[in-house]
Amino acid sequence: MNTLVSASILSADFGYLADEIKKAEQAGCHMIHFDVMDGHFVPNISYGIPVLKSVRRYTRLPMDVHLMIERPEEYVARFRQAGADIITFHLEASKDPAGLAGLIKETGAKAGISVKPGTPVETVYPYIDLVDMVLVMTVEPGFGGQGFISSTTAKIKALRDYCISHGRALDIEVDGGITDSTAPIVRDAGANVLVSGSYLFKAEDMRSRVLGLIG
Repeated sequence: MNTLVSASILSADFGYLADEIKKAEQAGCHMIHFDVMDGHFVPNISYGIPVLKSVRRYTRLPMDVHLMIERPEEYVARFRQAGADIITFHLEASKDPAGLAGLIKETGAKAGISVKPGTPVETVYPYIDLVDMVLVMTVEPGFGGQGFISSTTAKIKALRDYCISHGRALDIEVDGGITDSTAPIVRDAGANVLVSGSYLFKAEDMRSRVLGLIG
C-alpha cells in the first residue's frame, strides 16, 4: 500500500492557517489532519466545526477529521457538512462503535476508529469490516509535540497481521511523534497513513520532510 502523509494543523501557525494548509498541499502532503478536542475526552481544547468550514475552502486535499470528543455521534453530520472527508472517532468514546461507523458512512464520509496507547488493539478487531481506517495513537491524545511511544509498534503489527489474515486491505493510520526516524518503524510494522505535525510545520523545507516520511 502507498504511504500517505496527513499534515496535522494542530502544529500550524493559526494566524496564517490558510497559508499553512496551502504550504502543506504544495509540499506533497496527501491529507490535512484536523484534531478536534473538547476538554472532556482529552484535557485540551482545540477547534471545531466553524474552523473546519472556513479552511475547507482553501484546499482540495481530503480533510482527515479526528474526533477526540465525548458523544461523537451527536456531531458527525455537522462535521461532514462542514467538509470532513474522513471522520475518525475513539473506541473509548462510543457506546455503539458499529452504529457510529454506519452513521458516518451514511453521511458519505469514510469512517475511522481510533484507540489510545493503553487500549488493546484487539478491541477494534470486531469493527474492521465496518470502517475504512484504524488510527493507532502513538502518543497519548490531547497535545501535539509528544514523543513517540515505542510500545505501540507491536499494536500496529498485530493489527496489520490480523487484517492480512482476514483479507482486509485496511488503512492503518498512526499519530504522534512521527518523524524521519520513527516513520520507517511504523511503516515496517504495517502503517500506511502517517500523521505528522510539528515535524512538518516547523521545518524550513517541508517537502523534503514529506519525502522523508514516505521513504
